Amino acid sequence: MTMTEYTMKTWDGVELFYRAWLPAQPTNQAVLLFHRGHEHSARWQDVVEWLQLEDTAIFAWDARGHGKSPGERGSAESLMAMVKDVDAFVRYVSQQHGIPVENMIVLGHSVGAVIVAAWVHDFAPPIRAMILGTPAFRVKLYVPLAVPLLRLKQKLLGPGYVKSYVKAEMLTHDAEQAAAYQADSAIFRQIAINILLDLFDTSTRLLGDAGAITVPTLILSAGMDRVVQLSAQKKFFEGLSSPIKEMEIYPEAYHAIFHETNRAQIVERTRKFILERFNEPPRTASLLNADTSGYTKTEFDRLSQAGNPIYLLMSGLMRTVGGLSRGIRLGWESGFDSGVTLDYVYENKAQGVSILGRALDRIYLDSVGWRGIRQRRMNLQKMLRDTIEELRIAGKPIHIVDIAAGAARYVLETISDTTFLPITAVLRDYKQENLKAARTLARKLQLSERVTTLRADAFDRPSLAGLTPRPTIAIVSGLYELIPANEPVLSSLRGLAEAVEPGNYLIYTNQPWHPQVEFIARVLTNREGQPWIMRRRTQAEMDELVRAAGFEKLAMEVDPWGIFTVSVARRL
Repeated sequence: MTMTEYTMKTWDGVELFYRAWLPAQPTNQAVLLFHRGHEHSARWQDVVEWLQLEDTAIFAWDARGHGKSPGERGSAESLMAMVKDVDAFVRYVSQQHGIPVENMIVLGHSVGAVIVAAWVHDFAPPIRAMILGTPAFRVKLYVPLAVPLLRLKQKLLGPGYVKSYVKAEMLTHDAEQAAAYQADSAIFRQIAINILLDLFDTSTRLLGDAGAITVPTLILSAGMDRVVQLSAQKKFFEGLSSPIKEMEIYPEAYHAIFHETNRAQIVERTRKFILERFNEPPRTASLLNADTSGYTKTEFDRLSQAGNPIYLLMSGLMRTVGGLSRGIRLGWESGFDSGVTLDYVYENKAQGVSILGRALDRIYLDSVGWRGIRQRRMNLQKMLRDTIEELRIAGKPIHIVDIAAGAARYVLETISDTTFLPITAVLRDYKQENLKAARTLARKLQLSERVTTLRADAFDRPSLAGLTPRPTIAIVSGLYELIPANEPVLSSLRGLAEAVEPGNYLIYTNQPWHPQVEFIARVLTNREGQPWIMRRRTQAEMDELVRAAGFEKLAMEVDPWGIFTVSVARRL
């Protein structure tokens, strides 16, 4: 197949370079290749030829900051920015080349493998399979306390770079390949400190939550890897929930397995896995009953039982000394998951009794969960603005319904920013205090004539199905995450599906992961005054519920920590 070169604009407008090897006849299946750190897409040329997939399109990108793509070498805003690039790249290839995402297999090498695994974990794409070559879940930094020292350096000195210690002879036994690596002027040795730290943190999340991944997976590992830890790859493999998962360890291989002396054997193993996946129907297990058995149900049951007594001490401190913080006190009064609490978190102004109380409040508001909540709000507003624009272009009316609006700050502020459009909204909630806060804000923003508030149950399917006028944008934010069972969630979604006409939109949120899920369950209380025990829904589970109700997911945003997602779906 002849290699051709292209560019595509990713999610933030950056123009990424990619290569394509297209078969002579049109095809509906593809393999996407993601290079290791420091490298570029041309390094895949031999692998493409050896794979001999004549009826499969193959694509390989230059990640931002690599090869012919723009950006400071080895740098990016964050690793999550590169994960979002993967999503944009896959969607672009699907649209531009007419290949369904369901017929794609992704292959990542080293750092590229971690980025691919994070994309599969966070975005839950319906791909056919993924292949990870020597994934860099744990880089061998060799310097004691390297990670905390790098964090300190970044905090004190700001952005910076680390020079890679890896030499060509540490990557492969093949002298010719090592010489080619050394002579390649497009390969560089630096990596931004923030990317290295993000790589560590993202890998920690993936190692702890590999069970969220159900995509068929092949891991190719090197027994003599001097760059990354084999033990981390084994841990990730053992945690996977994939119905098909395979791991091959090549005892004598170094890190760059696709350029090793035995690469013919490794590429043939890769080819075998690819052909098996394309020749078989997609292997995915339904997650509609994940609330009754499985990965997140097991975690939920564990959190529902007694835990370490240290959490009793933490709870006591939060109830006493923590009461000096207005935010913590508000959480105890109304629930840490209440709309009132969320509105306070959105405001993000430290308040409390004395300097100590305000200091505690700042620590509380700066916790990663609340930072994620504020980013979720920004992502919600972006998704809402984008969806409003889609309706405007289509010449459709813009009528919003939020079925669990809380104080509805993000909805009202978005409408206020687009007053030139005739947008109307119904804000529903089951608590009068939330509706009162919404009405107060609507008056402040001079939107009272456009906005209706209504006390209603977000899980009452007939009530949702009978919404009038029928919404062109339905929003469910921060609600389903609070409900462990799937049946009421599916019932609510089906009610919305009956109200939303085909072609119109649903915006929904999810919390597939949280680093403080145990602390929250053991220490904090919800709006009902009970322990705030959450059953996390993987993104794949949440998306399947949405799909089962009659919607098709179109796009998704996620915060840098992978905690909260915001998705938009279209009614089929």
